Amino acid sequence: MTGLVHVVDDDASFRTAIERRLKKAGYKVAIYPSAQELLDGLPSESELGCILLDVRIPGLSGPELQGRLSELGSTLPIVFLSGYADVQTTVRAIKAGAEDFLTKPVSSEELVDAVERALARHQATRNQKLKLDLVRAQIATLTPREREVFELVIRGKTNKQVANVLGTTERTIKAHRHKVMEKMQVPSLAELVSLAERAGVLADRSGTRQTS
Repeated sequence: MTGLVHVVDDDASFRTAIERRLKKAGYKVAIYPSAQELLDGLPSESELGCILLDVRIPGLSGPELQGRLSELGSTLPIVFLSGYADVQTTVRAIKAGAEDFLTKPVSSEELVDAVERALARHQATRNQKLKLDLVRAQIATLTPREREVFELVIRGKTNKQVANVLGTTERTIKAHRHKVMEKMQVPSLAELVSLAERAGVLADRSGTRQTS
């Protein structure tokens, strides 16, 4: 799997060595001597990638950069590198979502394995986001009335109950429901509910229009 590896380390000789090893393995590489430099040129996620991040760097530390990137919504997986086997830091980084934690010196095999896992994770995350964006785009095509029908139907309301809530006929609701299924491109109510859950509609609007 090819991708762009962002290396953040204040040790110039280590950056050069790691860049050489990664390029030899077929990856593109971007290097940063500090966490702030990576933040200043926040990597685009349009390209498959990951971050190799030293724990102890001057200024913003590795774990602090991890927290900042998380706040910014970055989904680039992070592989930490450290010259010190610090169990507490390792556990904290992994709990915060780090892909891996490697101790320097790291073998080329170990490095490539960690990068491959990180890139695979980023690929999965991007695929999930593309699917989610598609679902949200489909929801956006619903008319206001279709959206009302959609939100009631996915909460288990029958056509009759939806008609009562919206003050219209069951026949009209059936027509709206058919249009909703058509626009959302699903053949069944179960799949419609699944899409709604994936898009966060049930979580976002739970508690609304619950009376029949």
